[in-house]
Amino acid sequence: MYIKETEKDSGEWRNGVYLCTTNDSLEADIIESKLRSENIPCERKYIGAANFIEIAFGSNTAYPIDIYVPAETLEDARNIIDEPPVDEEELAREAEEAGRK
Repeated sequence: MYIKETEKDSGEWRNGVYLCTTNDSLEADIIESKLRSENIPCERKYIGAANFIEIAFGSNTAYPIDIYVPAETLEDARNIIDEPPVDEEELAREAEEAGRK
């Protein structure tokens, strides 16, 4: 997933504001599921032939998909999809400890 910091930040579509762009339909499904589990509605905006490919082949791995949410839920939605920071040193310690067992 990636977030474009260009004109989409202020862009509205179907009563929603731009949240992020996913690389494919699987990633869009995951984000949509996370948002809906927190009662945040979202809409997909297909780019290029993404919608046709998803209908014809059952999955879209060729074109990105934009995700939009209501303006009042934007901050909550960003917090939900943000990846937590990874502490590389802690991961290395855990891997080392697991190797000892």
